[in-house]
Amino acid sequence: MPEPNVNHSTFVVERTYPQSPARVFASFAEAGRKRRWYAEGDHEIQEYDLDFRVGGGERFRYRFKAGHPVAGSEIDNESTYQDIVPEQRIVLTQKMSLNGIPVSVAVITLEFLSADGGTDLVLTNQGTYVGWPDGAKMVEMGWNSLLDRLRGEVAA
Repeated sequence: MPEPNVNHSTFVVERTYPQSPARVFASFAEAGRKRRWYAEGDHEIQEYDLDFRVGGGERFRYRFKAGHPVAGSEIDNESTYQDIVPEQRIVLTQKMSLNGIPVSVAVITLEFLSADGGTDLVLTNQGTYVGWPDGAKMVEMGWNSLLDRLRGEVAA
């Protein structure tokens, strides 16, 4: 029997920010703000679009630059917003492809909870990883890094 090439994983990432839920939520809802902390980095952005509404979506396509272990490879993230409660919750589905081949599909829930004058952000990622044994670990590392970057955006 061949080894399974599909893995499933659920992980939770939590952060506390000293800013209000409205400010933290806006960093997900406003295209310019989200692009700064979510899309920009050490890769070449091919496309970034955000239509923040239930039924709307987000597309982020980029190529790794020279010096990266998979330089020249292209990542494509396509998301659809399933549920939005302003300043409280975002639920989206996301498909990630590597060089045109789907490698993960996830349901991602973001909860924005008031906490002592700030916000507790709880991200739950429920993913299926196809042909990517380390996918869950890599995606969790990615979210940890992104939510650390978010700290600078909400403070600005």
